[in-house]
Amino acid sequence: MLQSNFSGFTLEAGTDEAGRGCLSGPVVAAAVILPKDFTHPFLNDSKQLSEKKRDELRPFIEENALAFGVSFVWQEEVDEINVLQASITGMHRAIDQLKIKPEFIIIDGNKFRDYKDVPHKTIVKGDAKFLSIAAASVLAKTYRDEYMFKIHQELPVYNWQKNKGYPTKEHRNAIREFGATKYHRKTFKLLPEQLKLKL
Repeated sequence: MLQSNFSGFTLEAGTDEAGRGCLSGPVVAAAVILPKDFTHPFLNDSKQLSEKKRDELRPFIEENALAFGVSFVWQEEVDEINVLQASITGMHRAIDQLKIKPEFIIIDGNKFRDYKDVPHKTIVKGDAKFLSIAAASVLAKTYRDEYMFKIHQELPVYNWQKNKGYPTKEHRNAIREFGATKYHRKTFKLLPEQLKLKL
């Protein structure tokens, strides 16, 4: 059973990101403030949900949240500032988009930078403990998957609609065969043997 609140503040924002471990595409972060009576029968950490359930949840979260924001940190910036900083920067930008200023922020994971003067708490596996972080994880994942599906249409050989940019065997084989694309993160170890790729 996910908890609705950590801090006791009414306007508590949960934030999470998707795509940190991917070889291609952006890191996408989301922030959500839920009303205190928010419930949904199957809202959980997005990794525990089927794609169909996540897609069903997204409009429900967007319609019922007090506020939400989603931000994309593109692969060039991920390469520039590193993936951990990209995750935190993405979460900050998602919080920037909230139309209500949060009184407290709870973050999935164990790393964060102060956001303005708002108190915060990092929570390991927070997306499986708190509704607002779970909701943020669903938004981050569905927005990112939608984008990966879009670029899959352009470059189907990497099968991003299925692997979403994660380092599957098939994805690595496609990089081996066709080289890296503008959507790949150049600072990531794209292949175990890290061949000189045609960038």
